[in-house]
Amino acid sequence: MKSLISLFGICLSLSAAAWTENFDYTYIAPPEGIDPQVGGMSALPDGRIAIAFHRGEVMIYDPSTGSWVQFAGGLQEPLGLLAESKDSMLVMQRSELTRLKDNDGDGEADSYETVCDDFGMSGNYHEFAYGPAKDKEGNLFIVLGVASNGASMREEIRGEFSEIGELGREQMMNAADWKKNKDKAGRMYSRVKWRGWVLKITPDGSVQPYASGFRSPNGIGFDAKGRLLIADNQGDWRPTSPLYHIKEGGFYGHPASLVWKKDWNGRNPLDIDASEFDAMQEPAAGYFPQGELANSPTWPVVIPEGAFPGGMARQTLIGEMNQPTLVRVLDDEVDGVFQTGLVPMFDGPDLGIGNNRLLFGNDGALYVGKTALSWAGSKGLLRIKWNGKPFLALDAMKATRSGFDMTFSEAIDPASLAGLSVKRHTYKYHANYGSAKIDEQKVAVKAANLSRDGRTLHLDIGGLKEKYLHLVDMTSLRSKSGGEIQGHKVWYNVIKAPK
Repeated sequence: MKSLISLFGICLSLSAAAWTENFDYTYIAPPEGIDPQVGGMSALPDGRIAIAFHRGEVMIYDPSTGSWVQFAGGLQEPLGLLAESKDSMLVMQRSELTRLKDNDGDGEADSYETVCDDFGMSGNYHEFAYGPAKDKEGNLFIVLGVASNGASMREEIRGEFSEIGELGREQMMNAADWKKNKDKAGRMYSRVKWRGWVLKITPDGSVQPYASGFRSPNGIGFDAKGRLLIADNQGDWRPTSPLYHIKEGGFYGHPASLVWKKDWNGRNPLDIDASEFDAMQEPAAGYFPQGELANSPTWPVVIPEGAFPGGMARQTLIGEMNQPTLVRVLDDEVDGVFQTGLVPMFDGPDLGIGNNRLLFGNDGALYVGKTALSWAGSKGLLRIKWNGKPFLALDAMKATRSGFDMTFSEAIDPASLAGLSVKRHTYKYHANYGSAKIDEQKVAVKAANLSRDGRTLHLDIGGLKEKYLHLVDMTSLRSKSGGEIQGHKVWYNVIKAPK
């Protein structure tokens, strides 16, 4: 803990102290001999927790005793886990979605069943596989990352190979050719089938391509209203990390995957102007500003009733790898368009970095599984439990014709409204890695009026601007009892402005 505090510095001490007053943090000792990098977590019906570790073990942790037992081993870089019962669970390996089953009741899996391996592999280090998420009808959804020109492919290619592009199969594998020509492949590329796609697996086992356009989507899950959400990572064709609401047939911005689209007709995505892809893509429901809110967002989970203060129940919480924060999603809808405000939570050294997988246990505690995977991160398992003390936080945010209606957990001190400030900016969608803020503007606060109970702020900024990310800095706000706000900024992405 001391190293984390020194790493993140004094600037976070105020926020961390505030979160510490309301939540208890416990680091859980990993099982002996295990590399404690967490790739997946799921709660079992009896209150125990199944955890998949980076080196391929699935261990079961009992919070009541602090004990660990091994359920399975020998898996390949698992990055998702979903328990079906105490004796059966699904794990997303790099190479396949697998069902692990304990058939004889001895607490250890004796059956490893392939559920889905109907996708390509080139051996490139960046071809991660994430999931599964399960809908109410029993369909499973997985999402596949694309390959990186940071390394070549391997000879052991599985499945169909795409010849679209300037480099052929042998050049993609030959080290000398690759070093000279790798930029011709694109920074991130999809030369084997369904890389950059969401796949839907029906209960009868059929596999269907569902949506395209993903880069490194290290987070997939359903929110409380049944919307399928994916958090992707900043990079080429990603001005900053986005949060997407996934619709069947949708394209989500990264064109490498389009070589596997029906009727794509052999066009090389690198030869097509960005404006054509921009017209095709579904907008992001939210954005994580790089270096401010998140650098590498991860897994989404739904906050259950009673785990956190009441206004946060059924909201979505998302992990973050490189910064000491989690992100809470405030969802809104304007004329049927889903858009969000994103708020930091637990930001500070008590949380730390590497927050790869999130899970709410049956005990109401939040379990945070950490990883590094050779990038910035950490290791281990952290338990966060609300101690029941109330605090000031933003509970909801709705777009209005003049600005926003913002509802808080406690009544606001009117004198603290004077310090509110608003900015907005947009991004450039292009093939380059990330984007600077475009047209960043300070926005005048014309009026800030509280409701009769003091909990809802009617913020008038003269209207909202579509395709702009709006930042409301709430650092100055205090409750009537003098409490600071927890989560002092919110970034709301305006796709559709109310008329």
